Amino acid sequence: MSAKIAPDQVRQVARLSRIKLSPSEVERFAGQLSAILAYVDQLNELDTDAVEPTTHPLRFSNVFRPDQVQSSLSSEQALANAPQTHGNFFAVPKVLE
Repeated sequence: MSAKIAPDQVRQVARLSRIKLSPSEVERFAGQLSAILAYVDQLNELDTDAVEPTTHPLRFSNVFRPDQVQSSLSSEQALANAPQTHGNFFAVPKVLE
């Protein structure tokens, strides 16, 4: 039982989204959205009782290294390549009045 998206529904969503659509776009999107819902209906017919829920189809593992405490850069090292400094700080252009 596939749901068909009516052009009025597309116009309503476009209005809520503040998107201007031409009449041909409304018709095209109504057809595309109806096709998407028909495909979802097909997927809903599948028996997924034996399928374990996942968040992603591929297995991922954390590729980051563990956090390790290290000494920080000195002020001189941190500011060594700065184009401009002001004392122990980076000098940047003023962006707020």
